[in-house]
Amino acid sequence: MSEDRSGSDHADRSWIDKIALLFSSEPRNRRDLEDVLTLAVENEVIDQDAHSIMEGAMQVSDMQARDIMIPRSQMVYIKADGTLEDILPQIIRSAHSRYPVIGDSPDVILGILLAKDLLPQILNLDNGNFRIEELLRPAMVVPESKRLNVLLREFRENRNHMAIVIDEYGGVAGLVTIEDVLEEIVGEIEDETDAQADRYIQMINPNDYMVKALTPIEEFNTYFSCKLSDDDFDTIGGLVMQAFGHMPARHEVTTIDDFRFEVIKADQRKIYTLRLQLPKT
Repeated sequence: MSEDRSGSDHADRSWIDKIALLFSSEPRNRRDLEDVLTLAVENEVIDQDAHSIMEGAMQVSDMQARDIMIPRSQMVYIKADGTLEDILPQIIRSAHSRYPVIGDSPDVILGILLAKDLLPQILNLDNGNFRIEELLRPAMVVPESKRLNVLLREFRENRNHMAIVIDEYGGVAGLVTIEDVLEEIVGEIEDETDAQADRYIQMINPNDYMVKALTPIEEFNTYFSCKLSDDDFDTIGGLVMQAFGHMPARHEVTTIDDFRFEVIKADQRKIYTLRLQLPKT
């Protein structure tokens, strides 16, 4: 019994000594810190989820807004000259809580509309005097090179949830939300609309779709009248991962049976969202 206890004490001292050695001076680089975290997981000081969150937090400091932004071509925006009758179906269909409002072109961002600010307008029986400009919040604008750790801090300090990303010429490149940044740290954050099975596949136009990685292959085949193999995987994400042969980064592209898949949202652990372009006919 004493030998077992002695062996256990020795093992405890071993990993504690390793951590003490790593921190005998300040960690010289990220590798030193990663070694400490790996050792802590191995010895059950922290669990794998905590380890992943810490890794995500470190990774965010190296990423820029351009790495995670929703590109301009996929932005859902509202035109300032639209009537309430024009706007409401768009908001109901997309189910977002915030929308950029544009003027003459997508490069002219007048402000941000919160869906909840439309509620009093809906209850108002006389919508003839509806002016969307009166409901807009100021738009936060950041360059593509904005580091995510700095952006997250500014989101918190300014109580903003969305930022418009501009390119070097001042044009709109896309948008990024606080949820996008947080998902890089903690992984996918799903809400009630994310969980709806009928939202696995969303059409952008007849040849262009957004597809969740969790889409069952059987459902994909039914939707697109095709026969992708489900022998080895149950989901489209698994099939795409197999095609890549590695953990893909954002905007990497692969083709399966002439279907073109682009990774839109992913982290160091899994794919979340894909953009699909159908085969040319």
